[in-house]
Amino acid sequence: MSQLDQSVAELTAIEGATAAAIVDIGSGMALAASGNPGFNLDVAAAGNSNVVRAKLNTMRELGLTGAIDDILITLEDQYHLINVLSEESTQGLFIYLVLNKNTANLALARHRLSNVAKKVSV
Repeated sequence: MSQLDQSVAELTAIEGATAAAIVDIGSGMALAASGNPGFNLDVAAAGNSNVVRAKLNTMRELGLTGAIDDILITLEDQYHLINVLSEESTQGLFIYLVLNKNTANLALARHRLSNVAKKVSV
């Protein structure tokens, strides 16, 4: 099992997680993915790469120099967490985590996501 697959396995083990992917921001391609969120995970990964690129472009236009820790999208029955990786070896990648809103603890999931993100390497 590759290191990316191992990281995705750790993410999907988070209570309430239904899917996870590690995604290339530029292409929108999932380098590793797992789970069954009830929709096409590859399409979601590609679409969320547009979200990340738009936010990075807006930050650049505003002259904001900080890094994105995460982006939270709250739906009726799901949380979608996007964690932009910032280590030199993982620049250009993000983690996409889908959580069931009824069974996940958002604070704990963000904490665990942050811990996994620190260990991701390509």
